[in-house]
Amino acid sequence: MDAFLQNCLNGISIGSSYALIAIGYTMVYGILRLINFAHGDIFMMAGYFMIIAMTDLMLPWYVSVILVILATVLLGVFTEKLAYKPLRSAPRMSIMISAIGVSYLLQNLATYLFSALPKSYPTIGFLSQKIVIGNISTSLVTFITPILTILLVVGLVLLVNKTKVGMAMRAVSKDFETAQLMGIKINNVISMTFVIGSALAAIGSILYFTPRTQVYPLAGSLPGLKCFVAAVFGGIGSVPGALLGGFLIGLCETFIKAGRFSEFSDAFTFVILIVVLLFRPTGLFGEKISEKV
Repeated sequence: MDAFLQNCLNGISIGSSYALIAIGYTMVYGILRLINFAHGDIFMMAGYFMIIAMTDLMLPWYVSVILVILATVLLGVFTEKLAYKPLRSAPRMSIMISAIGVSYLLQNLATYLFSALPKSYPTIGFLSQKIVIGNISTSLVTFITPILTILLVVGLVLLVNKTKVGMAMRAVSKDFETAQLMGIKINNVISMTFVIGSALAAIGSILYFTPRTQVYPLAGSLPGLKCFVAAVFGGIGSVPGALLGGFLIGLCETFIKAGRFSEFSDAFTFVILIVVLLFRPTGLFGEKISEKV
C-alpha cells in the first residue's frame, strides 16, 4: 500500500510538470491552430537559464526564479515574432515547418553554447527538503508541484473567463478574422498567449529538473512530446483537459516504470496518442471545429 501511494504521489508530481508544459501547447493551438513543436525546447532553455543564474552568476534562488521566468518569456515572445508572425497568413504547414526549424535551432544553439554534455542543475535548498508522511518519504518539490499546478490552472481559467484579455483570447480562438474586424489587437493577444505559455514552461522546468539534477540539449524533446500527447488526450485547446491529460500521462508512466515494463514507459505514451486519435480525435474535453470553406 505504501508503495502504491508513493507511486501515486510521484506520478501526480511528474504529471503536474507535464500539465504546465501541455498548457503552452493547448493555448497556442487554441489561438493560432498551431502545434508549437519548439515549446519543449523553450522548456529546456529555461533549465539552462537557471544554471546560468545560480551557478555562473551566483544569484540567490528567489532572484534566479524571477529572472528565469522573464528570460523564458522573452525567448518565447521573440520566437513568435521572428518565426511565426511573418507567416501569419501562410498555410499552416509552413508555420509548422517553421516551428520544427525553431526546435532544431534551439537544440543546436544549446549544444553550441553549453556543449552536449549534461550540466548539473543547481539545488534549490527548500525544494529538496525531505518530507515524511507515515511510511512515505518524499521531497518537498514532489509534494508542492501538484498543488502549485492546480493553483496556476485555476488562476489561468479565471483569467480566460473573467478578464478582458481572456475574452479577447476566446474571441480570437473562435473566429480569427471576425475578432480582428471587431477591433481586437490580434498581435497583442497572440503575444500574451506566448507570454503565459512560456512562463508556465519556465515554472514547469524548475519543478521538473529539481529532482532530476541534469540538463542537456535534448532534455526538452521527449518531455515536450509527452506534453503534446497530454494536450491531445485532454482535448487540445482545453486548459482543464491539459491538466487532466498531464496527470494521467504522469501516473501511467510512473506505474509502468514501477512494474516490470519500465523500458516501455515512453512507448506507452505514444500508444495512448494513437488510441485517442482513433477513437476520440478531439480528446476528452475537446470541441469539434468546423472549417470555413
